[in-house]
Amino acid sequence: GLGNPGAEYTKTRHNAGFLLIDHLARRWRLGSFGRGDRARVVEATSQGQPLVLLKPQTYMNRSGAALAPYVGPRFDPASDLLVLVDDVAFPTGTFRLRGAGSAGGHNGLKSIEGVLRRQDYARLRIGVGPKRVGADLADFVLAPFPTEERPLLDELLDPMAEAVECWLAEGIEIAMTRFNRGRDGGTA
Repeated sequence: GLGNPGAEYTKTRHNAGFLLIDHLARRWRLGSFGRGDRARVVEATSQGQPLVLLKPQTYMNRSGAALAPYVGPRFDPASDLLVLVDDVAFPTGTFRLRGAGSAGGHNGLKSIEGVLRRQDYARLRIGVGPKRVGADLADFVLAPFPTEERPLLDELLDPMAEAVECWLAEGIEIAMTRFNRGRDGGTA
């Protein structure tokens, strides 16, 4: 789950990935995140497979540094990685799964791609847009959700968690088919 550490970022659009990963940890009763190498970490087992939830503490633009210690010969980004990330291209209250693709200008994804040296990993793109015309992108994503928009994200936490659970059990292709609806993103 991508985001920025620190109380000043907790309720910002850029921390949508942290919001979802915290929700997953509660939903799955995994306990609290502990200290890891450049990340807050909680580890568990799901269907006999190791499961690691990471919240990078490197700030968004260096998210790949938090993932790097987990990249190894037994780790295949194409099947073993799902990045939970904010996306201004989708309206708040929507999400979309994607099996591969470019970073699309998102610095957190660029950092991950720099470490992985590839783009074929799954991501769940959490709508936090649209960006206001003329607004600075950094200012927009680092601002808290407006009062009227935060409930839209909160209502999406369970459907997004179901999409993550589908990805875990059945893979990205089935999860995309089941949860991506319409041109503007999944609404599950």
